[in-house]
Amino acid sequence: MAFKEKLAWVTLGSMLIAYGAYFAKLASAARAGAPPMMNMLIWFAGITIAQVIAIAIVTAVLAILAQREANAPADERDRAIARRAGNSAYYVLMVGVILVGVVMPFSEPAWKIINAALLSLVAAEAVRYILIILSYRRGWHG
Repeated sequence: MAFKEKLAWVTLGSMLIAYGAYFAKLASAARAGAPPMMNMLIWFAGITIAQVIAIAIVTAVLAILAQREANAPADERDRAIARRAGNSAYYVLMVGVILVGVVMPFSEPAWKIINAALLSLVAAEAVRYILIILSYRRGWHG
């Protein structure tokens, strides 16, 4: 498995766990009404910090185990995979931005708009990492 694929797995997994927990907690709190903004901010900060720490630790371990591959510059295949995945993720993000910025302000409270924006970012990044993983798994064919 390529080093960059391993990093994509780590990041995708940590995102799904971290933001899955955040949105589950948010949904639970929302059943009782609009969750307080400060609580949402604290949950988001805590989950983001935990995710960053987890990614840093696992990345460091992977880099120690595969130093040569970790230090190798990205080749044309790596750049093409990242570019293609980023281009596709952009469209997911644009749909989210249109919903959050054009549709939701007329019908939804601020806390839902904020979290829909966060969800669109998470969805776009998840798509990006999934496409990176699939490209390495299936082999990139330009």
